[in-house]
Amino acid sequence: MRFHWFLPTTGDGHHVRPATTTVAAGTAPDRPATLPYLVQVAQAAETAGFEAALTPVGAGCPDPLVTCAAVAARTERLRLLVAFRPGFTLPTLLAQQVQAFQEISGGRMLLNVVTGGDPKEQRAYGDFLGHDERYARTAEYLDVLRRTWEGTPFDFDGDYHRVEGGGLATPLAPAPEIYFGGASPAAERVAAEQADVYLMWGEPPAMIAERVARMRALTAKTGRTLRYGIRLHVIARETSEEAWTYARRLLDGMDPERIAAAQARFARMDSVGQRRMADLHGGSAAELEISPNLWAGVGLVREGAGTALVGDYDEVAERIREYAALGLEEFILSGWPHLEEALRVGEFVLPRLRSGVDRAADDVPGRVSGVSA
Repeated sequence: MRFHWFLPTTGDGHHVRPATTTVAAGTAPDRPATLPYLVQVAQAAETAGFEAALTPVGAGCPDPLVTCAAVAARTERLRLLVAFRPGFTLPTLLAQQVQAFQEISGGRMLLNVVTGGDPKEQRAYGDFLGHDERYARTAEYLDVLRRTWEGTPFDFDGDYHRVEGGGLATPLAPAPEIYFGGASPAAERVAAEQADVYLMWGEPPAMIAERVARMRALTAKTGRTLRYGIRLHVIARETSEEAWTYARRLLDGMDPERIAAAQARFARMDSVGQRRMADLHGGSAAELEISPNLWAGVGLVREGAGTALVGDYDEVAERIREYAALGLEEFILSGWPHLEEALRVGEFVLPRLRSGVDRAADDVPGRVSGVSA
């Protein structure tokens, strides 16, 4: 198993906040997302034994590539899982930017593909493609990106990109692994053909099992294999009662106006994954434990990953093992505040999964096995 953390680039504190927008943000964050604070979170994640940190992309947060380049300069081993939107820059230019990032960071970049799920936000950027067209463009974009990394001249004439004599001067080494999420048939096809890691938001285990089975069937047709991952928040405490008390505190901080604004935004989206998240709670705070220790309260005001594992340290570790038993290897975790919770999860949850952490550490360049728990 590989464990990763999250950089809260829209701000942090003791309240649930949107990850990529100012919609339903409520008041200003307790802790603004200044570079010194994000560096603190990243250094805490590094100390706690996480392999990488995910940075989101969207209209309400700073550019992830620039942000992660700055964070990389202040960390030593932590990889940066940089989100980007295909079609917003040329794949040949992104390849050059990735090359520069790898050189200055010692090869610590990973890429998270975000095709986009809010048509209003897409149009504000100047992107007017429909849902399936966006995924078709993503597939072509990733094809061109990988060809550019090979370091040999190539031509390409597609529906969305045209290249003559493209390619980096030398092969990119290491080329970053590509993480990709999406629950629609169009997204699943792209993942099967182009991704290294297929990410899912935190649904109950039975739903995750069904999706993994479907993706394995798709990748079998391509002759490729995928790793599978999940994005979850964590509320872990010494006792289950303490954990659920904190979950209720987070819920108390979500006033009806915030919930209504967030749900209105989610309703306009064409993201299948977002709809699946919203269906878990139906916009209501009445029944939020949708599976043992899996709480859907986060999704009342936060887009994207909307569920949290809630319980004592053993319970949270056991739920992670259950997901791992389904074939999941990558776990992107987070919690409020992200600084303290990175250290808490690293100290009390990851050691309960130590064997998996140690195996992942063996594969990380520059990481000493057994140092990070």
